[in-house]
Amino acid sequence: MIARRLPLLLLLCLAQPVVAGELDLQAPDNITKLLAPYLPDEAGSPGKLQGLLSEILATEGYFSPVFEFAEKGDGLKLTLDPGLRTTINSLDLLIDGPVEAGTRKALIDDWALPVGQPFRQEDWNTAKQQILSRLLAVEHADAQLLDSEASIDTEAHRADLRAHYDAGPRYRFGPLHVEGLQNYSPELIERYNRSVQPGQPYREDKLNALQTTLQSTPYFASVQTMLDRDAVEVHDDGTATAPILVRVRERSPHRVSFGAGASSNTGARVEFNYHTPNLFAQAWELDSGLRLEQKRQTAYADVFLPPDERNRRHSVGVMAEATDIQNLKTERYAFGAQTIQQRGSVEQRLSLNWQNEKRDPDGASPVTSRALVPNGTWTWRHVDSLIEPRNGTVLQGQIGGGSKAALSDQNFVRVHARFQHYIPLGRVDTLTLRGEIGYTLADSRQRIPQDYLFRTGGASSVRGYAYQSLGIKEGNATVGGRYLGIASAEVTHWLDEAWGIAAFVDAGDAVDSLQDIRLAIGYGLGARWRSPAGPIGVDLAYGERTRQVQLHFSLAIPF
Repeated sequence: MIARRLPLLLLLCLAQPVVAGELDLQAPDNITKLLAPYLPDEAGSPGKLQGLLSEILATEGYFSPVFEFAEKGDGLKLTLDPGLRTTINSLDLLIDGPVEAGTRKALIDDWALPVGQPFRQEDWNTAKQQILSRLLAVEHADAQLLDSEASIDTEAHRADLRAHYDAGPRYRFGPLHVEGLQNYSPELIERYNRSVQPGQPYREDKLNALQTTLQSTPYFASVQTMLDRDAVEVHDDGTATAPILVRVRERSPHRVSFGAGASSNTGARVEFNYHTPNLFAQAWELDSGLRLEQKRQTAYADVFLPPDERNRRHSVGVMAEATDIQNLKTERYAFGAQTIQQRGSVEQRLSLNWQNEKRDPDGASPVTSRALVPNGTWTWRHVDSLIEPRNGTVLQGQIGGGSKAALSDQNFVRVHARFQHYIPLGRVDTLTLRGEIGYTLADSRQRIPQDYLFRTGGASSVRGYAYQSLGIKEGNATVGGRYLGIASAEVTHWLDEAWGIAAFVDAGDAVDSLQDIRLAIGYGLGARWRSPAGPIGVDLAYGERTRQVQLHFSLAIPF
């Protein structure tokens, strides 16, 4: 019986991968493939070469190779028989400490290098680390690997494995201790904490979830969460309680930004933004700005409050906007309040908005409309990636309305639904299906603000047509109708990790009566680029109704 330690890290440092030169290796295909990256460009000393290749073979469980060297011209011919591969004969896995019986059994049953499997150094290292990682992840934050050994019998071609762990005490969460706060109170941390509660069993993923949640807030530039090792309390029953140390570094209390860009929908854009996460020293987040586009100009200010005890986030906002799109000029002023809550995979938005809109269509009389609208929106997401989905579905439904009895100029109810469904094609390609329907129930579309009617056309709707060019003709302008229908299919083929091409067909229209519906068809080709914010799409589309080609570009992510 021979006990050997396999110095894989040292081996890989010494055996630098090179291209085989004048050495002719004759060996089974799997062995040739294994050794090829490490063969020297010159044959060199047979003894040195044999030592090098023996160490590499040992990492794969071949401990008794047979080497035969022979001269071949100016080079060397090596015939190599790797011999029988060593397999696992026995496992002695010891886990000390107060580990629950079910957890202990699962750890042993799930051991990644079971009896009968070929011995590989990489698998041996992985199996040991998996046990330790699982102990550290749930309750046993002090777990450690005390000792391990792979005892190799080279004559019998068998390996006897032994690994000894100390799980340490079972930890429970203690109270939060926060360091680094200057402008905020510890109560702000508690309002965002939905995962770490005192008295609960320690779980590494819950601690990481708290860190991720705090890091995503507007208040902190960096966040670290960890067990406070200096305040651990060990109990007589073998459990331990440790406070959670939360170290934060606050963001700047004021941020001003300028930007410029362009949209195929609304033209060139310049923008100014002012942001503070601590309005009136109340941890209220103010997001305000002025956006000047060729076809639309907007000034806005929104104030977001921290989440409440039910994890709802409330906000209020005001806005003034002027547009000139498809010969329709509008001026509107609005203010409202909204609450957002995540319920599992469903995001719920409830809002109450009031707006005053002046509509001035070219060739028709101006109209002023007012509406106070309670509205609810529910979005269900079940996709493999929020930014770049390839598989899954996103559904959204919305309902709202106004009444003459409550500060609105017209009685109406508006319902709107849309979906996107992603189907993977092969290894990297994707089929995307998109649909949208809407209906505003009212005696007439007159004196209903455009936000509660429907126009379509442009990027992310019906490509091949100008932005919001599909709707009702009023004079020379295009205005919103009471019905909307859109369908789209797109196939994206990725050429490499960054670039792809897409082919698509869109159909849709916005009308004031179902009898008037006549779908406008658009189709074309596009390019896709994977940016950090998600795929950016540039599309060239032909509209059958207008017989014109339109260029569209957009951020191709689900709503």
